Amino acid sequence: MRVPGNVVSIIRRALQVIFVGAGTMSAAVVHAQGLSTSAAQAYPGKTLRIITSEAGGSTDITARIIALGLAPALGQPVIVENRAGIVSGQIVAQAQPDGYTLLLAGGSFWVAPLLRKSTYDPVRDFSPITFLVNSPQILVVNPASAVKTVKDLIDMAKARPGELNYSSSSVGGATHLAGELFKSMAGVDIVHIPYKGSGAALTDLMAGHIHLAFPPVASVTSHIRSGRLRAIAVTSIQPSAVVPGLPTVAQTLSGYSAGGATSIYAPRGLPAAILGRLNRDIVSLLNKPDTKEKFLGIGIDTVGSSPEELAATMRSELARVGKLIKESGFRLD
Repeated sequence: MRVPGNVVSIIRRALQVIFVGAGTMSAAVVHAQGLSTSAAQAYPGKTLRIITSEAGGSTDITARIIALGLAPALGQPVIVENRAGIVSGQIVAQAQPDGYTLLLAGGSFWVAPLLRKSTYDPVRDFSPITFLVNSPQILVVNPASAVKTVKDLIDMAKARPGELNYSSSSVGGATHLAGELFKSMAGVDIVHIPYKGSGAALTDLMAGHIHLAFPPVASVTSHIRSGRLRAIAVTSIQPSAVVPGLPTVAQTLSGYSAGGATSIYAPRGLPAAILGRLNRDIVSLLNKPDTKEKFLGIGIDTVGSSPEELAATMRSELARVGKLIKESGFRLD
């Protein structure tokens, strides 16, 4: 059968449109890939900033050690910006995924959105880079206290509901969450006294105005050695080499685990080449003997991991803690 000439003409024009369109789309994809590759190859071309929590705590100390060591590897300055509590996560979640704005945070960053309204999702809105360090928190009391074990504390709190108090360096931070998780799992009523930063919180604990706290080991090692604070237990599931011989809270309160791990993240959508560069440079820094020595000197173990390992741990920890929070009905708001 002969196809009419006008139909042949229509088909030809349609095929031209399809092929031209396909060629344009292919060129667009290649161009986009070229831009991404070009951006990754040029990275970094300016100052990086690491957003972290309030100044003075172990997370801030970690950020400054990482920034100082990372700058020579990247050939660019790396600055640290301190922001309160959950705000640091909000800033990085809204930043451009170009590798110039990073978040350095402890495990409370994962958990905080389960406890209060948040503008970010720790899994959805971030590109995990690597675990950095592990600094277990430690349950400490004033040395004048009669509390010498976790059981002593639970027994006293049950005998004196609402009379004991504990301090935290920020609302919603790791030291706060550790205390609330302890209260929930032990079934005790201990009053939370929030402070702006760890310095004043520890000062009042040593002065006897506060009964107990859950600070990072790194921030209280010298006070424990001098006898100004008494160490009761660590909050990690397993005993820590940083405080050898000290029992865990979990040995008395089965399943208890709080804080510890500090990691670094970028906004969601960070190009794979930049993610890989940051992971390699940071893990390499963590493996250097002088870096390990710096952290060990303040009671912190270096870790280092792949982005995939960090992402998997985040998901499993969120499931574990989320179950505990749901069972207890606890929320910050």
